[in-house]
Amino acid sequence: MKLATRNALNDRTKAPVLLSQLGFGGAPLGNLYRKIEDEEAQATLDAAWDAGLRYFDTAPQYGLGRSEMRIADALERFDANELMLSTKVGRILEDCALEEVTPEAFVDVPQKRIIFDFTYDGIMRSYSDSVARLRSDKIDMLFLHDIDAGTHGQAFEDNNLSQLFSGGGYRALAELRDAGRISAIGAGVNSWQICERLLGEADFDGFLLAGRYTLLEQDPLETFLPLCLKRDVGIILGGPYNSGILATGPIEGARYDYAPAPDAILDRVRAIKEVCDAHATPLIAAALQFPLGHPAVKSVIPGASNPSEVRQNVKIFETPIPDALWSDLKSQGLIRQDALVPKESTNAA
Repeated sequence: MKLATRNALNDRTKAPVLLSQLGFGGAPLGNLYRKIEDEEAQATLDAAWDAGLRYFDTAPQYGLGRSEMRIADALERFDANELMLSTKVGRILEDCALEEVTPEAFVDVPQKRIIFDFTYDGIMRSYSDSVARLRSDKIDMLFLHDIDAGTHGQAFEDNNLSQLFSGGGYRALAELRDAGRISAIGAGVNSWQICERLLGEADFDGFLLAGRYTLLEQDPLETFLPLCLKRDVGIILGGPYNSGILATGPIEGARYDYAPAPDAILDRVRAIKEVCDAHATPLIAAALQFPLGHPAVKSVIPGASNPSEVRQNVKIFETPIPDALWSDLKSQGLIRQDALVPKESTNAA
């Protein structure tokens, strides 16, 4: 079965973290862009579990705690021995006045604001708060959430790294891992460069990387993915559709990297889609499966906000893709020659 576990995220950990190749991204459960009723959220989680997904990711940011609290309800139904769960640290949620709420892209959120804190106390508090919201200490992986510059700028990243390494944040993560309270540590970010920087400073088990190794982007092949193989570091690939365009195709209003896609990206996706069409393969299927061709990538986690989207993700994931499609993409210069691609024999349902 395709959703069977692969290698551990990091074979050096005391407790191996075995991930289903297709995981579940919990951001939509936090009411990302639109409100989801509790019943629909639970039905979505059940559909993912029934389909064979065993890796679930969440974060305090997702709906200012709502995603974690909804997953907490599902944890009471799921087999803890089969489940792998990750959440994130570095964002602390505090009660606040209504005008101070920081919902970002989430709607109908609790009256909370986000405080970034990557110090020892900040990491420990973030962890304990997540345990309380999840009503369980069943957390396998902790990821530093958006520790990179992102939209905040380089000074933000430098300050976060100072808190992490001089302020004791990494020591907190290591203590939790060494005590067996978690099995793996890493970062959940939108930049592979910060992952490479973190590996230059300390020992990490894996990274949740959003959108940076896809049909449109393979720059991590230069130095980062080889380093991951050398250091036995696993990658969980979020955002396999580059914010949507690899799912929708080059339609009007298609989005790339959280913004309207520029003409050059639209043209490239149009060319990729033509190759996929020639092989009677949906573009979205090639996009979802492509990252798993690289041995450092252990799981891919598209989002889903209802049971139908879960079933669609599984169908897309199990769509057989002919080897010739990957060959044609390479011969036309649409993906890198050194990109390791899935094989048809491993992609059949």
